Parts: sequence; structure tokens; C-alpha cells
Amino acid sequence: MKVKVKARIKRPEAEEIPIVTEYIKLDSFLKLSNAAESGGIAKSVIADGFVRVNGEVCTQRGRKLRPGDTVELDGAAYRVVTEEK
Repeated sequence: MKVKVKARIKRPEAEEIPIVTEYIKLDSFLKLSNAAESGGIAKSVIADGFVRVNGEVCTQRGRKLRPGDTVELDGAAYRVVTEEK
């Protein structure tokens, strides 16, 4: 008898990064969250496929992120949230 085992990938706890607008572009979010030191680095890591958005690799630096989206890069996770006033 074969037994199927589902492996669960443990995701890192996401740091919440507040935004004041309806959305933010992925490259700008990486700079805002300090995941990338500059726009050039953000562009490079996105183009090279090192960034995951909601668990899937994303190579679109202009991708619009909205509250609730999660971004992962280099073992760290960041969640977009609405800034409380």
C-alpha cells in the first residue's frame, strides 16, 4: 500500500510593511521594505527570478502589490498592509 505524504514548506514570518496608497509597484516595495538597497538592485533581483509574490516567482518589476500580498526575497518575507491613521 502506498501512502502519500504532503510536505509542508515552512514560510518565514512576514514583516508587515504599511503603504498609504491603493497599491505599490514591486520594485518600489523592495526599496521601501529595505529588501533592496537601490532601484538597480531591485530591478536585478526581480529580473533574475529571485522574488516571489504570493508564493510564485515574479519577474515583473511593475507588478502592482495591494494590501494582503506577500513578497519573499532571500529567506525574508514582507506583507503589504494598509497604514493605519
